[in-house]
Formats: sequence, structure tokens, C-alpha cells
Amino acid sequence: MSASKARTFLFLGIGVFLVFLDQLTKELAVAALSDGSVMPVIGEILRFRLAYNAAAAFSLGVGQTWVLAIIACCAVLALLWFGPRAKNLTWTIIAGLVLGGAAGNLVDRLTRAPGFLNGHVVDFISIPFNFPIFNLADTFLVVGVSLAMLRTLLGDELGGKVGK
Repeated sequence: MSASKARTFLFLGIGVFLVFLDQLTKELAVAALSDGSVMPVIGEILRFRLAYNAAAAFSLGVGQTWVLAIIACCAVLALLWFGPRAKNLTWTIIAGLVLGGAAGNLVDRLTRAPGFLNGHVVDFISIPFNFPIFNLADTFLVVGVSLAMLRTLLGDELGGKVGK
């Protein structure tokens, strides 16, 4: 198997696994917390509390769920196109993280109530300091984008020579 095929399988494998993990944890959160309970994990530092988000991060785009779903669809399609063309293992992993995060929340927007393209994203991870409640898909996105920015700042530009 060529290196580019191996990177493609790794990219898709990471993305699929992270979507599975994200959706599994969301289903567990819905099952355990839909009665309004709060589950302390690490005292007041980390708690699980169920919330449904009809907006983007920090409540941006309230009432525009369908727009967010279309943007997410475009992002996932772009990642499926560019991810297999990552120039090295680092960018392959970063692309897989971003794909898993974007696709994880897109699944919610496509399949959850109130309906197709308008589904509310399940959030359940709560930390102090008035930080928004989030989920694993959000975490994968933040880590992936942060790593991409860091790699770019260190001179490893995504637009460099792309692997075949």
C-alpha cells in the first residue's frame, strides 16, 4: 500500500471513529441526563449537564440552524476532498480531527429534533467560568484547528507540497 493510500485510510478512520465516539457519548448523555440532572465528574471543575444547542459556538447564529447545517455540509465535503491529499502524517491526523468534529455535529443537525437541517446539537460537557457547554465534536474541532494554526505558525503551511 502506498503512503498516500495509508494516509487516506488513516484520515477516514480517524474521522469515522471520532464521529462514532461523539455520537455514542451524546446518546449516553441523553439517556443519563434528560431528566435535568447534573452529574459531577471532577467536583465543580467538570460536570455533565444536558443542553440542546440550536446555534453555533457561543450562541452565534440562533435561529439559523439550517444555515449552520449547510456550512457544515460544505466543510465536511471540502475535508473529504482535501483530507486525503494531506502532505504528511501530521496534517492527515489534523484533517481527521477536524473531519470528526465537523461531521459529528453535522449528524445532529441532520438527524435530531426538530428536524432535518434544523436539528439541535447535543452538548453535555460543562466547565466553570461561564464557559459554554460543549461536546466531544467541539473538542475535536478546537484541537484540530488549534494544531493547524500552530503548525502553520511554525512554518508547516498546509498549502505546501501536497502528497500524492
